Amino acid sequence: AEAVVEAVSIGTAAAQPGGSYWTLDPIDGTKGFLRNAHYAIALGLIQDGEVVLGVLGCPNMTIDGGSSGAIFVGSGGAAWQAALDSATIEQDARPIRVDDPAALASARFCESVESGHSDQGQSAEIAGLLGIDTEPFRIDSQCKYGAVARGDASIYLRLPTRADYVEKIWDHAAGKFVVECAGGVVSDVTGKPLDFSIGDRLAGNSGVIATSGRFHDEVVAAVQSVLG
Repeated sequence: AEAVVEAVSIGTAAAQPGGSYWTLDPIDGTKGFLRNAHYAIALGLIQDGEVVLGVLGCPNMTIDGGSSGAIFVGSGGAAWQAALDSATIEQDARPIRVDDPAALASARFCESVESGHSDQGQSAEIAGLLGIDTEPFRIDSQCKYGAVARGDASIYLRLPTRADYVEKIWDHAAGKFVVECAGGVVSDVTGKPLDFSIGDRLAGNSGVIATSGRFHDEVVAAVQSVLG
């Protein structure tokens, strides 16, 4: 146990601006993990304040109803998914793209199962402003980013639940990049890009909005209207 703690403690690079380092969340979505539901192993590579590689392992998120989990990769401006039990993931991976509906009203929200992670009441208000009445797709962890990247949903909102809360880079780096590589757009609730250049917290941002892209500005405007 002491050796593990010492090894984990080596990871202090995120506190320093610039350079290259990995950010890892070994169990993202702890409550989902404890319920034997959805959780993710999330790995991102950050270079000079920019995410350049994202990998999500989602053991309980199946592909086309299969028995295995899913792995998502975002790299070089493209995104892929593959079954976790693939003998050769590189050969079995297939490209994924966001679902960009022609009409905003036909878009589907994705949000946390845990109400403490995002204000679901405000999410419902925002959906009403946008004319969206489809039941939200609720799933734990950064699996939500995977869901948006492959088209299970078109909008993911993580709305601040209190004024002093600051998002952590390991909760968003990998998933954010997978969505962007799949053609989507990710920002904070004001429309600003997520800033990974100032340490291990997204101190320059508030909340997160991920969309398939076409209606991102409209979603940001609706969020701002509700948040005031």
